[in-house]
Amino acid sequence: MTAQRGAAGREEPTPAALRAATARNLQEQFPGVRVWFGEATGSWWALVPLRNGPRLLEAPTPQQLREDILSARTRG
Repeated sequence: MTAQRGAAGREEPTPAALRAATARNLQEQFPGVRVWFGEATGSWWALVPLRNGPRLLEAPTPQQLREDILSARTRG
């Protein structure tokens, strides 16, 4: 199920659907980067391809992960 009824009677996305949409959005911002939410860890993850090989990043929020991806790409 990807939606549930809210208080106003309209369908609202589930937390899993919101996380999936957030991951897709980050992947669209950073082509080649794989992004996911770790259910077991409760963290956001990204595999960032860099010149010296891929780097695995972990962050508590999508916003922090975005900043970390930008930083990793800058440092290269």
